[in-house]
Amino acid sequence: MTLLAIIVLILLGLLLLLLEFAVIPGITIAGIGGFLMLVGSIYLAFAEYGTWPGIITLLIVLILAPLMFFYFFRSRAGKKMVLDTNIDSKVETFDSAKIQVGDTGKTVGRLAPSGKVKVNSETVDAQSTGSFIDHNTPVRVVKILPNKIIVEPIKP
Repeated sequence: MTLLAIIVLILLGLLLLLLEFAVIPGITIAGIGGFLMLVGSIYLAFAEYGTWPGIITLLIVLILAPLMFFYFFRSRAGKKMVLDTNIDSKVETFDSAKIQVGDTGKTVGRLAPSGKVKVNSETVDAQSTGSFIDHNTPVRVVKILPNKIIVEPIKP
């Protein structure tokens, strides 16, 4: 009967640990419960059967747990949980030779506080100096960054 209890504790502990890693990440009741069940099965093996069966149970747990995770995450269900896409896009840049500090242009859309601005026939990402700027408002380039420009509205 005790051998059955040890086997059930090991299987339930491994199942709860797998549930912890795959479904509910973080430190939750499932992970703590699975760990305690594995420790309980090892303790029960040492207490009921002695040193060698306890060591064998410990080795079984130490071998089965990593193997279970390895094979689970290599399976089709495990591969669906792992992010393996590569990002091959790049940040939109503009020709900084065509735009200089002090150039003027108009907003293509509303800057709240970021959006698009057309300066010297170039449409680029822009950011206002802090306030919202409405659509089709004249703006002046204040600063040029590698992927956007900083603009301020021109007061009439």
